[in-house]
Amino acid sequence: MILIEPAVEKKFGRAALKKRAVGNFLVRAAEAAELEGDVSVLLTADAEIRRLNREFRHKDKATDVLSFPAVQVNGHAVAGDLAISVETAAREAERRGHSLETELKVLLLHGVLHLAGWDHETDSGEMSQKEEALRVELGLVEGLISRAQSTERRAQSPTLRRKQAKDGAPRSVVLKSSRRGKKR
Repeated sequence: MILIEPAVEKKFGRAALKKRAVGNFLVRAAEAAELEGDVSVLLTADAEIRRLNREFRHKDKATDVLSFPAVQVNGHAVAGDLAISVETAAREAERRGHSLETELKVLLLHGVLHLAGWDHETDSGEMSQKEEALRVELGLVEGLISRAQSTERRAQSPTLRRKQAKDGAPRSVVLKSSRRGKKR
């Protein structure tokens, strides 16, 4: 089930959120990840996801996707809940030059893998490999983990700039080595 907060639906419009396409992708992703049980998804805003992140992960900042694994409830299999910030997803989609629908799918796949028991923060790359395989199977251009790792590698590499030598010939010089902390 996908629940869209009214303010988010008003801000982005029903057409941009493509609830049916996103719901169909959720089913495909859950099947591909061999996830059993129902998944509920909340499409929300930065303020609400920040509140949830602060309450459940003790991190006082907005994030893109949160997963809340569940257990069997009254004989009914419930895999868990996902919360996705549509505002964060829209900014990332614009930055990456793809649709909001594509970004929501990237985040859904990542969240479904967490509900299935995968954890990139504690494993040795297994979730990244699984996400990559399912990304290809489900037709996504990129996965969230590989994207974050790529960004981190770029941030840790020296910054090159073109400069002109005294003789007028262009040359590349290392200006600085930028080191940034992990995004997540």
